[in-house]
Amino acid sequence: MIAKFLVAALSFSLISAPTFAEPLARQLFGSKASASAQAPSAIGFYSRGCAAGLQRMPESGPTWQAMRLSRNRNWGQPAMLTYLQDLSRYAASLPGWNGLYIGDISQPRGGPMTGGHASHQIGLDADIWMLPATNLNLSRAQREKISSISVRTADQRHTNSNWTPQHLALMRHAAADPRVDRIFVAAAVKIAMCNTVPRNDRAWLQKIRPMYGHNTHFHVRLKCPPGARYCETQKPTVAQLSKGGDGCDDTLNWWVTDYLNPPKTAAKPKPKGPPKKNAKTYVMSDLPNQCRAVLTSR
Repeated sequence: MIAKFLVAALSFSLISAPTFAEPLARQLFGSKASASAQAPSAIGFYSRGCAAGLQRMPESGPTWQAMRLSRNRNWGQPAMLTYLQDLSRYAASLPGWNGLYIGDISQPRGGPMTGGHASHQIGLDADIWMLPATNLNLSRAQREKISSISVRTADQRHTNSNWTPQHLALMRHAAADPRVDRIFVAAAVKIAMCNTVPRNDRAWLQKIRPMYGHNTHFHVRLKCPPGARYCETQKPTVAQLSKGGDGCDDTLNWWVTDYLNPPKTAAKPKPKGPPKKNAKTYVMSDLPNQCRAVLTSR
């Protein structure tokens, strides 16, 4: 009788024992306050990867300030920090601008963020505010409170009075740089560019890609640096997306037509199987193997 009771108790304990879920990658990477003690390396894809040996963008410079310092997201690959400083010097040459306000780049070790972005995981993405950087002496407290400006109307179809020739010149210079893979911006901004830029100066427009939620900043994405063996190049390329053109076509108009007012169609059946994973739900096994060493490095 006692033996049967012990067997039954053991069976119950095995069945009822709690199972512990694997921690989310965004919690693990978000808890790291400093970069890994490794050589700089972009690992994986922009929205599924991590970054070794990142460098911290100085909080302030002669032509820039990093914003929202409490987030600790001003870390990037050396190529990204050099690019941002170069672009900020150009911005300082524009009327009404003294440089750039720079938003999120990456966490100290890249990886999925605790909140917000799906990308910015390998140190090659950066957000640049649309607000002209007129004051480069903002305190840490001021940088937490100040906000950027929207250059798009509320209906998402047009640029507003905040959009200036200086914004256009800045983004042209940003996109023309050979280090840049693509730049994400509100569709209304791309349309304004398509309607303004002369025919003999449109090659760089190919890199300007419409994306929702980019009306207060533009998002620069750099190419994988030379020799970055673990960095995954984005496909399709901007040339493939635009079919060799400048992207001023029906695919752009979709963002201010069907995207805003989707045509009525028959409801699609719900996909079978578990939901597709993303930056919010990734665990370490979803990321490249090299990311474990990045996470555990001192």
